[in-house]
Amino acid sequence: MARGTSTLDSAGTPSGKDALNPVWFKPVMFGFMLVGLLWIIVYYLSGTSWPVPQFGAWNIMVGFGIMFIGFLMTTRWR
Repeated sequence: MARGTSTLDSAGTPSGKDALNPVWFKPVMFGFMLVGLLWIIVYYLSGTSWPVPQFGAWNIMVGFGIMFIGFLMTTRWR
């Protein structure tokens, strides 16, 4: 039988790869996803003049990039 990778420290809490996420992790993860979505919504509703007019259509990529950071964080969520 294969051994599990989880180890317990002296207090009986998981350590290493199986450790739980800090309290701030989930709000930050969902925050990135919501901020990215809001960035794109503001871009469309403002008639492409907000949030950063100099970016032009790249505002869509910025919004998706911010959302992508949140989605990447979901792979580390425990």
